[in-house]
Amino acid sequence: MINKEIKLNDLLKIHDLENVRIKLNKFNGVDDPIDLFQKNPDLVNNQWLFWREKRRFFNVGQIAINLIRVQGDVYLLTTIKRVTKELGLENNINYEGEELDRYQPFFGRVLVKFHKNFPTTVVGAAQIINQMVVSQLLPDVYTNQGFPGYDSVCLSYSELKSALERYKSEWIAALSNQKAVYLIRDKCNGKVYVGSATSQKGMLLNRWKSYIANGHGGNKSLKNLVMTRGFDYVKKYFQYSILENYNARVDDSLILKRETWWKNTFDSRNPKFGYNDN
Repeated sequence: MINKEIKLNDLLKIHDLENVRIKLNKFNGVDDPIDLFQKNPDLVNNQWLFWREKRRFFNVGQIAINLIRVQGDVYLLTTIKRVTKELGLENNINYEGEELDRYQPFFGRVLVKFHKNFPTTVVGAAQIINQMVVSQLLPDVYTNQGFPGYDSVCLSYSELKSALERYKSEWIAALSNQKAVYLIRDKCNGKVYVGSATSQKGMLLNRWKSYIANGHGGNKSLKNLVMTRGFDYVKKYFQYSILENYNARVDDSLILKRETWWKNTFDSRNPKFGYNDN
């Protein structure tokens, strides 16, 4: 039996998609909306949804769907409102809206997977809603448990820095005694760097702390990149994930062999494809 994907609109059943716009919120360099949602949902369901600088995002009568990024390509549905008033404000909350009660059971409970590959934060639902796959319907309103599991780590520089600082105890517990082969991807040009965390290198926590500290972790090619492009380039484009993880008892030699295998697989020692220099 083939399991059919459940799309977001399979749940919502909105027919007039041309009158619906979706707001996609993520970490802005200062605040993470997923954290704010747990402290005060109204902040993301009003301020983050209806704030504008100069560009107008909604018209009165339209339906506004609010999604906030949890991690990677996973977003949480937090509210759906009908826009009732435009306030004519810039650099402020510009709209008022009424929450649509029929969708209330889904708020804070529906996780959807969607790969955002465009810069704007608000887009017409007709363009993207059929690409949004329901990954999980939670039994209760979402709570952030900090470390998501080794197979689910895929973070930008700012997200990794925030995770190590904000959920320090959980991430230290997860990474401090962990050996691993990890991947750094440059989202600007597609190049990758394969690295390893062993007992000699201070395990995964210390390796990733070094990237947070200086952007290069001592790697020659990455150091040259930071020197030529600047640390801000790393902060803007680098993404960190775990390819394989091992407990502390696994011999370092196995980790290094697996690192070599992944380097060969990605051809990451080829300057065309990667940043590995050995």
